[in-house]
Amino acid sequence: MALISLQEVSLGFGGPLLLEGVNLQIERGEMVGLLGRNGAGKSTLLKLLNGDIWPDGGVVARQQNVKVAYMPQEVPQGMAGLVGDIVASGLDTAPGDEHHWQGELQVEQTLARMQLDPTVQFETLSAGLKRRVLLARGLVHNPDLLLLDEPTNHLDIDAIDWLEDFLKRWGGTLFFVTHDRVFLQRLTTRIVELDRGRLFDWNCDYATFIQRKEAMLNAEQAQDVLFDKKLAQEEAWIRRGIEARRTRNEGRVRALKRLREIRSERREQAGKARMQIQSEKRSGKLVIEAENVSFSYGGQPIVKDFSALIQRGDKVGIIGPNGSGKTTLLRLLMGELTPEQGEIRLGTNLDVAYFDQLRSQLDEGKSVLDNVGQGRDTITINGKERNLVGYLEGFLFTRDRVHAPISALSGGERNRLLLARLFASPANLLVMDEPTNDLDIETLEVLEDLLMDFSGTLLLVSHDRAFLNNLVTSTLDMGENGRVDEIIGGYDDWKLQKQPRAEKIAERTAKIAVNLPAEASAAPRKLSYKEQRALEAQQRELAELPGKIESLESEHHQLAEAMADSAFFQRGEAEIVQAVNRLKELEAEIAQAYQRWETLEQ
Repeated sequence: MALISLQEVSLGFGGPLLLEGVNLQIERGEMVGLLGRNGAGKSTLLKLLNGDIWPDGGVVARQQNVKVAYMPQEVPQGMAGLVGDIVASGLDTAPGDEHHWQGELQVEQTLARMQLDPTVQFETLSAGLKRRVLLARGLVHNPDLLLLDEPTNHLDIDAIDWLEDFLKRWGGTLFFVTHDRVFLQRLTTRIVELDRGRLFDWNCDYATFIQRKEAMLNAEQAQDVLFDKKLAQEEAWIRRGIEARRTRNEGRVRALKRLREIRSERREQAGKARMQIQSEKRSGKLVIEAENVSFSYGGQPIVKDFSALIQRGDKVGIIGPNGSGKTTLLRLLMGELTPEQGEIRLGTNLDVAYFDQLRSQLDEGKSVLDNVGQGRDTITINGKERNLVGYLEGFLFTRDRVHAPISALSGGERNRLLLARLFASPANLLVMDEPTNDLDIETLEVLEDLLMDFSGTLLLVSHDRAFLNNLVTSTLDMGENGRVDEIIGGYDDWKLQKQPRAEKIAERTAKIAVNLPAEASAAPRKLSYKEQRALEAQQRELAELPGKIESLESEHHQLAEAMADSAFFQRGEAEIVQAVNRLKELEAEIAQAYQRWETLEQ
């Protein structure tokens, strides 16, 4: 029996139904990815499965005693307290219950598996760590079904990789919404698509889904063309009048009425976004040159001794952990910030368009139309005057939606509006900070194609691995202590550059697993008792070092991430000094641990 099944379920909130007589079964052990356009009703479907809302019609059947955990798209406002307490709030038992001790043990195990410190205040965490805490809260009572709404939002690439690996090992049933194509491909065993109120079930991975969906849309389009042709012929016949009034043609008249009804009930497929970047005069060959640039914030190095040469036509990706200073690096390269050391030189004939991930360029007091048109009804694109409403329709804003205030827009709509505003002005240098947030996959792919054809220069901050792979020609990797490495290629190339260190650690671990250094295996002389005891002590120390290093690096990462937040330096002076000193101590301890590892292996 399915964990949860929907039978002829309908649901709407005015306007076209979000769910129109849909059927769905979620079987134990499946990993199901839910796709659909922004506003199609994906989050609504998750809430329905979680029991937060009820359908207008149909049946939601649940297996007896099925346990469901739900992680919403946004972190709940006002949530505060210790991480350990928030995770424990997901338990089914309360203090004093007979089996509560088992729940406490489950909390401890979950915190350890998810690398969370129970004594940290939730409100001081980054957005990515907050979402990890919410996931832990959902997992502590061993749910049969885990519902995740955009789980990769606000996560950096390392955190997304960690989440993927964790969910693969978890072994439960997963139903999730995401726009991350790599995440979909690596996790899903089945795709469900919500389109125009209907659910389409694709029992395949994401790559196969793309091929099958294209074939289905082509068949649907051909079928609609034949239907519309038949309807047009019958409409032409009825207008002739005399033949239609004859008794023997009453059946044909009834058939025409039925055709009209079918046509009126058809829900057209939403059009694709039609974006266009205005061509502009070419910039000089040199766009940006950075030479030995250093910049810090509150004593914490963001960029240290960084040099790079960016030329016309380059598409440069910038990646790094949350709080590492990616936006700061963008502002340095644009000349908005002055480096403490070194020099930034900008090329000639630069026209810069900047996409701000915080969307601060949007005026909350104005409508969609006024944010782009600034009081005008027309806009000039590549020398041709266009109606502003028609231009916005290319960004999927309907005619009634263009007069909506900014406050009424969803995250995806705000992103599309900022893109419309950005592309309304000519540019030969695009600077984009997380442009893919909240965009559905179809719109994301249109943007991707547009940027691939862009003849100017692109600086791109993104955590979308497929987007980076398909677009950028080189990648700037922001590491610890202000180090910035340049790597040719996108995400996959960056990952390959990181691979040697991981392989080296694996080799070292393999040596530890056999509990004997490679050099010792060939030693002909039998060790004395004292030498044997010394060797065993060294082997124990060697075996413990990876865990010690991991713990030190985890503490270092969390502390550096906290210090990268501007709010950190509003704390008391003593607390700031203590944190800075601890960061230096951790760096020294990590260096010593690695040195000891090398020594013991030798």
